[in-house]
Amino acid sequence: MGNLGVVLALLGAVLAALVAGIGSSVGVGMSGEAAAGAVTEDPSLFSKVLILQLLPGTQGIYGLLIGFITLTQIGIMGGSSDISLAKGTLYFLACLPMAIVGYKSAIRQARASVAAIGLVVKRPDQFGKAMIFPAMVETYAILALLISILSIFGIASLPV
Repeated sequence: MGNLGVVLALLGAVLAALVAGIGSSVGVGMSGEAAAGAVTEDPSLFSKVLILQLLPGTQGIYGLLIGFITLTQIGIMGGSSDISLAKGTLYFLACLPMAIVGYKSAIRQARASVAAIGLVVKRPDQFGKAMIFPAMVETYAILALLISILSIFGIASLPV
């Protein structure tokens, strides 16, 4: 029973990386399909549509970061890891914003990227404006990243 806290914390770290990573892989794939179609029409658009394709990939990076931070905080990466059930539960909960918002925002960002790629195909001079649409979705992934980071670092000082 003493290791259940560690198990829950590890589960949170894994979910943050896994679920956000799945969202990013789906998102990068969706926008990659649109990017390939755009480059078929006009090969000179490659660099512009590549940037738009890569945007949904950031959530997977954020999820991986939360996983590493959690592993470091619970001692898995550098020594002993004996944490209480209460702290393990808190670490698990602290990882959920990045897992859930990372997944959803990556897919929504991909949809915005696909639309932006369509805009760039028709109006290549509007790339800067087109990039703003998927970048706005990124805001929510960053907010989830921040709340997960603040929560994880706040848990260490709790007397539970």
